[in-house]
Amino acid sequence: MVIDIHAHAYRKRPPFIPFCTADEVLRRYDEVGIEKGVLLPIVSPEIYIPQCNEDILEMAENHPDRFIPFCNIDPRAITNSPDAPLDRLLRHYKDLGCKGLGEVMPNLPMMHPLVQNLFKHAQDVGFPVIFDGSGLLTGDFGLQDDPGLPQLEYTLQRFPDLILIGHGPLFWAEIGRLDTPAEGRFIFRIGGGQVGRHPSGPIKEEGVMPKLMRRYSNLYADLSDPSPWHALTRDPDYGPKFVMEFQDKLLFGTDIITPESEFPMIDLLKDWKDTGKITGQAFAKIARENAIKLLDL
Repeated sequence: MVIDIHAHAYRKRPPFIPFCTADEVLRRYDEVGIEKGVLLPIVSPEIYIPQCNEDILEMAENHPDRFIPFCNIDPRAITNSPDAPLDRLLRHYKDLGCKGLGEVMPNLPMMHPLVQNLFKHAQDVGFPVIFDGSGLLTGDFGLQDDPGLPQLEYTLQRFPDLILIGHGPLFWAEIGRLDTPAEGRFIFRIGGGQVGRHPSGPIKEEGVMPKLMRRYSNLYADLSDPSPWHALTRDPDYGPKFVMEFQDKLLFGTDIITPESEFPMIDLLKDWKDTGKITGQAFAKIARENAIKLLDL
């Protein structure tokens, strides 16, 4: 059995994108053997219609043995200022049972004072943070960072007690040295859809992301959505070595959105375990033990 660090559900099905209901998430979990999952609220309007933390709490209360609630706070909340008392909100939701903050993805620079204020309060409250990223400051969602992720590194330095969990293409593209500055970034296409590409081919030179994972004890990685699968399978020799080295800092996830969502990471990790490319101990840590330890389950 595994624990999903990254799931989405709406209390009632919203328009346009057929997001799962709680029951549909559980149906998919039962089909593939997922024990429980972390529900992440969507609150920033850049990506979709915001939902309230109370909906997440209600779904978790209805299925306490299957769902783990996170709260989410847009850094522009309360006063839209870098001294907004966001700790009051975070402590409120922690008292109600939330285990972390995320998925944080407003389209602001990661080093923006509003974002840094949110991170400061998350550190003070003791919440780990799942975040998504972008290379743009318009026409996209996610915290903007530059090639080489310098804003992420500054944030890791500024808040050494804040657990940051990297997620998404911007983060995982940096597993290898980028051939072009925009490689691995996905943006909205004018008129609908997205454009971008996953880096491919053998990793000739290690990128920034694994260096940051080694350097900073407070940086973890989320294995949800297609980007980590592409990153780990592009080089069949490097991928398992990466997993073995960072087995204590990797968290299995699905990023389930629709009832038809596929989870190729489960099959990949099981195959690597069965063929001896990673150990059974590493698999167990990534599948559930790291989540149990990090979230104090």
